[in-house]
Amino acid sequence: MEMDGANRVQTHDLRTILSGDGRDFLVRNNGDKVNVGDLEGKTVGIYFSAHWCPPCRRFTPKLAEAYAELSPRGFKVVFVSADEDEASFQEYFSQMPWLAVPFSDSATRDSLDQAFEVNGIPHLVVLDGSTGRVLTEDGVEIVREYGTEGFPFTSERVAELKEEEAAAKRNQTLYSVLASPSRDFVIKSNGDKVPIADLEGKTVCLYFSAASYPPCAEFTPLLTKAYEELKNRGEPFEVVLVSLERDEDDFKEDFKGMPWPALPVKDRIIEKLPPYFELSTLPTLVVVGPDGKTLQANAAELVEEHGAAAYPFSAERVAELEEMERARREAQTLESLLVSGELDYVIAKDGHKVPVSELVGKNILLYFSAHWCPPCRGFTPRLIQVYHEIMAKDSAFEVVFISSDHDQSSFEEYFSGMPWLALPFGDPRKKSLSSTFKIMGIPSLVAIGPSGRTATTEARDLVEEHGAKAYPFTEERVEQLGQGMERDEEDAMEDESGEDGGDADEKEAAGEGYICEGDVCRRV
Repeated sequence: MEMDGANRVQTHDLRTILSGDGRDFLVRNNGDKVNVGDLEGKTVGIYFSAHWCPPCRRFTPKLAEAYAELSPRGFKVVFVSADEDEASFQEYFSQMPWLAVPFSDSATRDSLDQAFEVNGIPHLVVLDGSTGRVLTEDGVEIVREYGTEGFPFTSERVAELKEEEAAAKRNQTLYSVLASPSRDFVIKSNGDKVPIADLEGKTVCLYFSAASYPPCAEFTPLLTKAYEELKNRGEPFEVVLVSLERDEDDFKEDFKGMPWPALPVKDRIIEKLPPYFELSTLPTLVVVGPDGKTLQANAAELVEEHGAAAYPFSAERVAELEEMERARREAQTLESLLVSGELDYVIAKDGHKVPVSELVGKNILLYFSAHWCPPCRGFTPRLIQVYHEIMAKDSAFEVVFISSDHDQSSFEEYFSGMPWLALPFGDPRKKSLSSTFKIMGIPSLVAIGPSGRTATTEARDLVEEHGAKAYPFTEERVEQLGQGMERDEEDAMEDESGEDGGDADEKEAAGEGYICEGDVCRRV
């Protein structure tokens, strides 16, 4: 390796780095040999990958698609395998249209790893075959984001594309977002085409979804309800599905139940939209206003909380909703939280119904938990201890268990060891409470004061750190604790010993839609 010029650009001699002891050729998957010298003057991608690597297997088809278009323009790829045996190499290489360093030449493969400091795969280094200059070591990211448009994968070309993106956003229209050179329509589930021109001038939500992902499956009915309400009102509104499903049959099965149109599955523009809108989660609901400009980067939470009332998703409407939410919190009572129609009770372990009215005026902890959740099972004994300590001093206190268990028997088994009350299993109030308090992980503990207003949504941390001393979980009490009330030695010993034993082995025991890590199971 040499460093070229003041900018310290890496250069390599292709013949040197790709040849081996007594070998000056590369191989094709049919066994043909190609002289390394044939790469001179080409743009050469050195592709570090392996069959055992799932991200590699996902990326290889994208690279192959780009290669098919760019190969006539002088782009060549050399596969450097990290497979563990010849059979795996041959199986993986059989799917590749490019060249490879022979698997038997492990010395060259190892030296390439070292030369380019490969710390993870897939990894794609692109070189100028004429000069040996490294054009980029971020080939994977460039191909993923820009495809063939990234060629020749130089920093200058990436800068041009970023400027084009910035200009596109400044001049964004609905047509520029949804159309492609060969398509000016979206499709209905029955196959009918809807001209994009018919959508212009409306508020359009782009629904990024994957049916196989549980949060999307949960969100779609909420969006459908809001969509139908807005359509019945005659609002100039539309939704367009941008499906990130890889399987066409899964897409069709999901799409057939949706009342809105979609981009055609596997349309090339679908790959460009997630980075364009900087997607970070699913579901995402991008709102494009009547002028074609983006109003909201993700209005999914607005729809979850407010439904059709969130329309037209403008900054002014969001401000109004925030003010309404503030007023709602000010007026919150225990009954407004726990009473819904005829559901005006919680239950004891024996099934006895306890009217919510009997809890009014007490300090209440709402305990979101589940039997399948290892961190929950670790925290529950601590909470039971604190519960008894508080009840011994103040009977105007109660805990209500809100279950995320998957079946009645798991709920009953878990609840049987608890000394407090609960919502019945499968109670619809659980969903509204989770939404109200934005419960994204369990165990979670929300403290409600005697007035019915929220004292804190972080009561779990207070219980773990201070135990019963944190009662009644108000800001004033937290301030007092912070001003010098330290934990006693017993609390410290309990905190140090923890209840995390075995959690690492139980990470896979999460409920559907959750991932358990450390001391929390979070929604995904």
